[in-house]
Amino acid sequence: MKSKNPASETARKADVFSLKEALNQLLDVYKIRGKYNETFLVASWGRIMGATIANRTEKIYINQQKLYVKMNSAPLKNELVMSKSKIIEILNREAGSEVVSDVIFL
Repeated sequence: MKSKNPASETARKADVFSLKEALNQLLDVYKIRGKYNETFLVASWGRIMGATIANRTEKIYINQQKLYVKMNSAPLKNELVMSKSKIIEILNREAGSEVVSDVIFL
């Protein structure tokens, strides 16, 4: 009868990575982390900013570290312009790096 050592079954091998570690390495090796972070922020806009703002956002995209947001509500647009620096701070904190340096409301 073969005895099993429980410690050897649960110990990770040196060349085995978690899925998160493997994805992070993949993003770094192919130098696509920046584009991934941009896509993550655009996709997370509604969750980060809330339903009210998301429902009044017509289009959103990032180009050269500038976030472009087209709003269909002039009063909300003016309010967001006043909070531009706070929005940049929140988005970059969410991404874990400086992805956005400016926000332009259209």
